[in-house]
Amino acid sequence: MIMKGIFFLSACFSIVALLLIVVFIFANGVPFMLDYGFFKFIFGMEWTPTNSPASYGIFSMIIGSIYVTLGAAVVGVPIGVMTAIFMADFCPPFLYKILKPAVNLMAAIPSIVYGFFALQVFTPLIRQYFGGNGYSVLTASILLGIMILPTVISLSESALRAVPRTYYTGSIALGATHERSIFRVLLPAAKSGIISSIILGIGRAIGETMAVVLIAGNQAIIPDSLLSGVRTLTTNIVIEMAYATGEHRDALIATAVVLFGFILLINSIFLYFKNKEAKY
Repeated sequence: MIMKGIFFLSACFSIVALLLIVVFIFANGVPFMLDYGFFKFIFGMEWTPTNSPASYGIFSMIIGSIYVTLGAAVVGVPIGVMTAIFMADFCPPFLYKILKPAVNLMAAIPSIVYGFFALQVFTPLIRQYFGGNGYSVLTASILLGIMILPTVISLSESALRAVPRTYYTGSIALGATHERSIFRVLLPAAKSGIISSIILGIGRAIGETMAVVLIAGNQAIIPDSLLSGVRTLTTNIVIEMAYATGEHRDALIATAVVLFGFILLINSIFLYFKNKEAKY
């Protein structure tokens, strides 16, 4: 009975913490958007808080966040899912003992360390072989693709291992090869868990800040190529919040509201398709 109460209080604490965060950002951000103009704020092309009058348009940062997140998904999702398949069904035991701790260690590395690594390694390489100054959408996409790998690999592997082995043995008994059984039977059966891992990875990519701020260029413009500098919603907040006051501070909190909306939209789309799939 006592443990039941402790578990209940823990669940309530999590809910209360989430509600407090939501109330804080919406209470401070929504009034600014209504006063400044919702469409002017969302679709405005200029972010010049020090001008008189100031402009608070975040459309370029919304596009920048989308570009970087999609780039991270293109880099990280295929590698992560294929690595999970290898670790679950192809990896020799001696190699698994090395790979599994390595993946877990990747998840424990602070994001600022990833950012510094990319600053010292990826930026010069992209500058040398692709052009530009190295601070670009491409650099940020590659780095975020690497950073979401632990999430995608671990959860996808767990989803694959959760599929009953009778699926595999039944497929083998019907004459399918090892590879065909995995890709045609186990992988579709684990699809829900794999999609969950992808959604969580994308959520990590769109919310990443410290690593991106070092390598993305931090230019509040709509990028015209992969080598163009970019500023995301998260980096905009972290760069300017330290000295922002008044209307400028409210604009940054309103940016957090938009970011929260993106995360909510991504999860809602996932739940919709997951529930739709469950009906069939």
